[in-house]
Amino acid sequence: MTIADGAPLITLHRGDITRVTDVDAIVNAANSTLLGGGGVDGAIHRAAGPGLLAECRTLDGCETGDAKLTGGHEPPVPHVLHTVGPVWSAHADGAGRARRDAELASCYRRRLEVAHEHGLSRLAFPSISTGAYRFPLDRAARIAIESLRETASRLGGDWELRLVLFDDETLAAYEKALEGRRDDARL
Repeated sequence: MTIADGAPLITLHRGDITRVTDVDAIVNAANSTLLGGGGVDGAIHRAAGPGLLAECRTLDGCETGDAKLTGGHEPPVPHVLHTVGPVWSAHADGAGRARRDAELASCYRRRLEVAHEHGLSRLAFPSISTGAYRFPLDRAARIAIESLRETASRLGGDWELRLVLFDDETLAAYEKALEGRRDDARL
């Protein structure tokens, strides 16, 4: 699915982000150490080889909601943009949920800002925080699409933002968010 409403161009794809080759950078859903882990983070580190781990060791980690840039190493992409998403808590009150929403929005915003600073405009993103960090999928998809649209429009330029989603359920949630459907009033 593709929607280009002026700028940016946002496309959705079902697949494996480590197999994307025609972008300036892939985005890593990292943990705060940046030293590898499970899910997308582990897959990217395995694909990139030991050079990525060695470079990440020099970065002194990353705060939730921020982003850091490294070389791509063995994958055939020039860069990896690392970001740390928030861990969802089903027991959080309204303020806690709002804080986590803001942290997730910051992940997407900071990735585009860092990419823009380095002249990168073609990016491949996974779904952040919706795996082991348990962020509700529909909520995360809406925040991702809104943050990407807002930030890319503010920064200007010709963006190609590709969301590479691992399974059909995640793809469906992002399709709904991209189309602007909001079936759950609690989001």
